[in-house]
Amino acid sequence: MNKKVLAILLACMMVLTACAAMADTLTVSAWDPNFNIPALEAAAADYKANVDPNFELVINVVSGSSDVENDMTTAGSSGDYSNLSDIVLFQDHFIQRYVADYPDAWVSLEGADINWDDFGAEKLSYSTINGVHYGVPVDNGTAIFAYRVDLLAECGYTLADVTGITWDRFIEIGEEIYAKTGKYLLSMDGSGNDLPYMMLQAEGLSQFKDGVPYITENEAMVQIITKLVEMIQKNILYLSNDWTGYTDQSIMGDQVAGVFNGNWIIPTIEQVPENSGKWEITSIPTLDGHEGYAANGGSSLYITSNCKNPDLAKDFLAKTFGGSTETYDAALRNGGVITCSVSAGQSPVYAEGVDFFNGQAIYTTIVGMGANVPIVEQNDYHYTCRQYIGSAIQEILMGSDVETALKNAEDQLRFAMGL
Repeated sequence: MNKKVLAILLACMMVLTACAAMADTLTVSAWDPNFNIPALEAAAADYKANVDPNFELVINVVSGSSDVENDMTTAGSSGDYSNLSDIVLFQDHFIQRYVADYPDAWVSLEGADINWDDFGAEKLSYSTINGVHYGVPVDNGTAIFAYRVDLLAECGYTLADVTGITWDRFIEIGEEIYAKTGKYLLSMDGSGNDLPYMMLQAEGLSQFKDGVPYITENEAMVQIITKLVEMIQKNILYLSNDWTGYTDQSIMGDQVAGVFNGNWIIPTIEQVPENSGKWEITSIPTLDGHEGYAANGGSSLYITSNCKNPDLAKDFLAKTFGGSTETYDAALRNGGVITCSVSAGQSPVYAEGVDFFNGQAIYTTIVGMGANVPIVEQNDYHYTCRQYIGSAIQEILMGSDVETALKNAEDQLRFAMGL
């Protein structure tokens, strides 16, 4: 064969090989090297081993969720999506606004081989817009209420005694715990104030109704804020100044006998090794005493319109985060990411007892609780509302009455929303 022809053939083969390799490659932008990134690496390894041996996932690690949001804002404002990754990790609370503002930036997941009934309805309520699925859930934001059962036992209580109780009963027990052990039964980040939202969701209610603030006319909200203030005044709830105070002082500083937040708070609890075997988790108290369920935080994966191979992206997401036991087992072991898939959460890995939590199979429990979280109305002003509710609590502690403080919060929120 002519050397020139041979060279041309070899060059063509190299181009075809390179193109084939590129055809099996996807890019994704995500944050948190200790949490989300190991989950993505687990998914990539799963898909490569069991579906496509030529598959490669190129992970663009950003410093935080705001980087992804800023990139999307820049791209959407200019109408140029060419610099976006094929897939992006996006916070649940923000996605609906971005789909509304930049509808051309996203590829729907319609047609993907995913059993959507395998996921909790509340989790999917964020990424399902006008009946269309846009995202595949990654991490489970289901809230847990963790208790130091050794401290409960000092006062004659067990986990059963704090399960399915009213907030009034919780306050009674909390007074006893503080009097005998000097520990608070709960803590809250004074600058973040996630508690009111989670407590309200456990009642099946939101801070918004039909797109407008639902605060002063929301009887459950008024009761919840009243009880939070009572807890602070009675040394049941420790109000920290900021997030660092909440985690480092109240939780890792061993000031509390209870922690209530999204299950992603578990690694923080585990930072105190001498408390291993002393914690257990359960559901949330409510105003009337039924077992409450809520969620806080969480994110999902979305395909952008810049993706050149959306079919590959859909297949990758469907066969990994869409319910693969292999993906989620590795994600749990390597990064602590807990699945939202009910079937994946039934694996032997999830059913293992966790020594730190007194042998309790907390991961199976969390997935089960997640399936019961009620859907409540979400709003783009979720975090703005949280800020004003936090300020209202401070006003009440300084002497304002509950109604006036909440009215101020509602008025400020309405103004911020342009209402």
